[in-house]
Parts: sequence; structure tokens; C-alpha cells
Amino acid sequence: MGIIPGLEEQGKHLVGRISVDWLILAIILLSASGAFGLGFLAGKEAGTDTELKIIEAASAPLELPEAEGVVLGASGGQYVASKSGKSYHLPWCSGAKLIKEENKIWFSTKEEAQARGYTPAGNCPGL
Repeated sequence: MGIIPGLEEQGKHLVGRISVDWLILAIILLSASGAFGLGFLAGKEAGTDTELKIIEAASAPLELPEAEGVVLGASGGQYVASKSGKSYHLPWCSGAKLIKEENKIWFSTKEEAQARGYTPAGNCPGL
């Protein structure tokens, strides 16, 4: 008996002691890691290697430019107020979301809202 037949017998003995569930799990894990590795290498060869950049958020909220004719809201305005309220909001502010659709008044500019007697909402950053 040579070395190889002896190793073969030891291998059969070890595999016989491992349950079928563990063998299936090992095959799945090896297949998944192999597929991931091949996909990663294929992406590198295709030139899709991208760099992740983390950009620090600005302290001030993003403001959209005020332009005539820009349609942002459901009814075509950049600012919204309630018929019974005293302040105007940007459409995505929390206060604007609380106004019922039938009570919303839309304005194209801040000046238009202020001319109608509305003031900027205090809880709406960016106004």
C-alpha cells in the first residue's frame, strides 16, 4: 500500500463522519464565494472599478432656484400655504404635508406669498 491509497482511506473516513447537511452547506458557501470572486474579477477587467466617495453634507439645506414657470408642487407652485394659515412652506416641509389638499394655496415665488399676507414658516428650513 502506497501513500495515496492510505490518504484515500483517511479521506473516506473523514467524509463519512460529516453529516450530509454540513456537506451541502459547505458546497453552497464555496459556490457562492467563488461566484462572487469571479464577478468581482470580471468587473475589474471590464473597467467598472469605481471609487466610493463620501461627501460631507452642508450645514444649510439645499435651496432650489426661484424661477418663473418652474412647476414643483402638485398644483404648479414652489411654495404652499393653507387658506386658513398665516405662513407659507416649501412643498416637502413637515408643515406643508399637514395641509389638506383642498386647503392648499400655491405660489410661484416668495414675493407672491408675502404679497398675499403670508410669512415664512419657522419650522421649514430653507425659507
